Amino acid sequence: MNIEIQYKTPKTLLNKGTGYLNGYSHSLNPYTGCTYGCSYCYVRQMPVSLFCQEEWGTWVDVKQEAAAILRKELLKAKSKGPVSIFMSSSTDPYQPIEHKEQVTRALLEVMVETPPDFLFVQTRSPLVRRDIDLLLRLEDKVRVSMTVETDREDIRKKFTPSAPPISARLKTLKLLREAGIPVQATIAPVLPSSTSFPEILRGLVDRVCIDDYFMGDGSGGKRTRRLGIYSLYEELQLEEWYDPAAYRRVYDGLRSVFNEDELFLSQKGFEP
Repeated sequence: MNIEIQYKTPKTLLNKGTGYLNGYSHSLNPYTGCTYGCSYCYVRQMPVSLFCQEEWGTWVDVKQEAAAILRKELLKAKSKGPVSIFMSSSTDPYQPIEHKEQVTRALLEVMVETPPDFLFVQTRSPLVRRDIDLLLRLEDKVRVSMTVETDREDIRKKFTPSAPPISARLKTLKLLREAGIPVQATIAPVLPSSTSFPEILRGLVDRVCIDDYFMGDGSGGKRTRRLGIYSLYEELQLEEWYDPAAYRRVYDGLRSVFNEDELFLSQKGFEP
């Protein structure tokens, strides 16, 4: 698949934390667009996607001069009060183009110089391990959240064929934790998984967030429904997993190996 790449210089990088992210002072997206193009991504139903002629997942805008812009904005924001940053809300900061462009790494370098009060890094990419050196310098002011929607690679390939393999993500969680970086596994959305999933995660993390379409797409599941994702569940004969109560089977399994204070539902798991 051909990916259309454009280079743009944004006026601003830090956006006010609102709605689902109202626990943060700001959100930060190093890129616009995301080439993982996950089938269920709620961003497909947001203006950034709806008003674009190209299909979501086939294009990405690289934000030029991002470090210089953030350096200026971060100092200004910190002068007004505590700064907590969610990176990223509508793109993966470690999608494939980051290998070459290193926008996210440049932003981390700025945040190491001028640390926010808290930084939450949300990704599904093993590339985050490249930046262990910088993440360590943020100490307890950072948490890396790795999306692991399922432990079944066959399911991953059906729902997110362009995303990194599950095994690579699990290995990355292990590396980050061993390095001493605060981590969590995020099961979002809840995709069909095996009964071994809780035990696999227990060996890797002390914190798990569970979120699904109905709790987490910002519209009670309506955005996701408009994507037509249910037809994929029908095709795979897994309709029982597309249900507001489906998360319970995963949560109850996790409860057998995790303490209650190590498990978080939806928005709570993403807060600072």
